[in-house]
Amino acid sequence: MERFQKFILLPLILTASLPGLGFCYSIINGPTNATVLAGSEARFNCTVSVGWVILIWLSNGNPVLTVISSQGAVETSDRFTSQNYTSSNGFTSELIIHNTRLSDSGKIECSTQQPSESSFAFLSVQVNGSLFIKNSTLTVKENKTIEIVCEALGWAPAPDITWMTNDSFIDKSRYVTQHSQGSNGLHNALSILTLTPTDTEVLTCLADIEALLNPQNATVAVIFVNSTIANDYSEDSRSTWVIVLAVVLSLVGIILLIIIIAVVVRCCCLKKKGSTYQNEIRKVSAEKKKDGDLENRQRHGSENQGYIPEELWNTEQIPRIDSLPPMSSKFTVPAADLHTSSVPKVRPQRRTDYLINPKKIRNVTLV
Repeated sequence: MERFQKFILLPLILTASLPGLGFCYSIINGPTNATVLAGSEARFNCTVSVGWVILIWLSNGNPVLTVISSQGAVETSDRFTSQNYTSSNGFTSELIIHNTRLSDSGKIECSTQQPSESSFAFLSVQVNGSLFIKNSTLTVKENKTIEIVCEALGWAPAPDITWMTNDSFIDKSRYVTQHSQGSNGLHNALSILTLTPTDTEVLTCLADIEALLNPQNATVAVIFVNSTIANDYSEDSRSTWVIVLAVVLSLVGIILLIIIIAVVVRCCCLKKKGSTYQNEIRKVSAEKKKDGDLENRQRHGSENQGYIPEELWNTEQIPRIDSLPPMSSKFTVPAADLHTSSVPKVRPQRRTDYLINPKKIRNVTLV
């Protein structure tokens, strides 16, 4: 604070003392107007004659930098610096404003604290906003009117909007531009171009402000489609889709056929493998059963098919006696005819009705 007060009081003291001392010098060349983009640097030059003592730079009436011949530059802010050049004709001070802001716009003054010895210029700080067209490509049929919208946002000042088609400017009567200001002090613009295309063309929307070396631009390609060409294109497209669909279905059918064949072959292999396994099991079971029968035969022997039990044999050889008639309770028999009779003994005969080919019998003796 004390330094700032000294900076303010110093010009006043010098102003009061210099006329009495008889010093006299003047400004040879003063600063010139400048227009810059926000965030860039702004430079102003002021040349004074030989014998100068003090030079003060003011921005919108506020001192921002002082240069004293005996001490050099007295800087109060990092945004305001200077470069000094000395020649035989005089002394030149260059004021540099870094990182310019919208608030820096206004009057920039160079003063030597002499009566009527000041020169000034104006600084204009501008903002380069955004520019865009919603659609980058448009397809338009024959005899159809379209509207193309170009929008510029966040500019200062409001940009100048123009249109071009194939590197030729479009008449301003074919488009309407509306400007508006936002809450942040920046400007917006909306431009609508109306046209009925007769051929394919490239449209360009241009936004320009003084600080730009080249206008900012946005382009859109308008593709004109003739009705005949559109019909041919539609038929070609339909044919293409049919071909693509047929190819896809064919591929799907081939893949399904391959899958079905693979499944059938797999099932046959599994079935054959299972059948072979079952046959082996049956064979092993049959061999085990055969070995068991042979073992039983070895233990118990074979059955004699020609053997007949004795009881059955005696029954078949004894003749049957027919039943006698009933006897009378009274009968007479001559005495001479009375004799004792006995049934003759029947000798059993050996049965000869054996099998013609009797089964051979194998006797096994187990030890």
